[in-house]
Amino acid sequence: MTTQYRSGRESSSGSFFAFLLALVLGAALVVVFLHHATSGLPAHLASLITGRTSAFDTSVPAVVEKIQRLNRLETVVYSLDTVVEGSKSSMVLPDLLAGDRILLVVHGQSIGGVDLSKLKPEDVRITETNGARSIHIVLPASQLFVTTIDNQHTRVYARSTGILVPVDQNLESETRAKAQQQLEHAALSDGILDTASKNARATITTLLYSLGFQQVDVT
Repeated sequence: MTTQYRSGRESSSGSFFAFLLALVLGAALVVVFLHHATSGLPAHLASLITGRTSAFDTSVPAVVEKIQRLNRLETVVYSLDTVVEGSKSSMVLPDLLAGDRILLVVHGQSIGGVDLSKLKPEDVRITETNGARSIHIVLPASQLFVTTIDNQHTRVYARSTGILVPVDQNLESETRAKAQQQLEHAALSDGILDTASKNARATITTLLYSLGFQQVDVT
């Protein structure tokens, strides 16, 4: 009978290489984490590990430039539906003979927001008290950027033309233009500008806190 003995040196060597491999993999994971930790809690942990903190230029010109880069900030989209009538009549003959009438079921959108390119340095005030930096910003007025009709979801509901006149090819396009005005008026009446302003203030407030300001006032 032959007895085999395993060398203790071989076992120790294997453990050392396993430890070295785990060390290399751990370091690689830390590098990947630090590279991708750019915001929130991961960024805070990364700064504790590296001993570095993020610094931002929070002077008035720098803040104005950062906000202006957002340009036409679209903060609200209203989807609207309406029924619009267009018609043409004769001053002499009844509609049965010379009238033209169309009913459109119209679907459209209105987009509101704030044109931040209009922000001026005098609209920004930065103060510092006991190391706490505060900022007050007056945003440009909100506005209705555009109202459009969704042609894919807009259809002719009814059309009637007098027996003595041909179909007016311009009546539908004129009715669509009328519908666009009605949609715009409905969005304004429903408070789209107030909503756009509120959402813009929330967006800019979040941005300014991310730049390190302790107190933010956006109006």
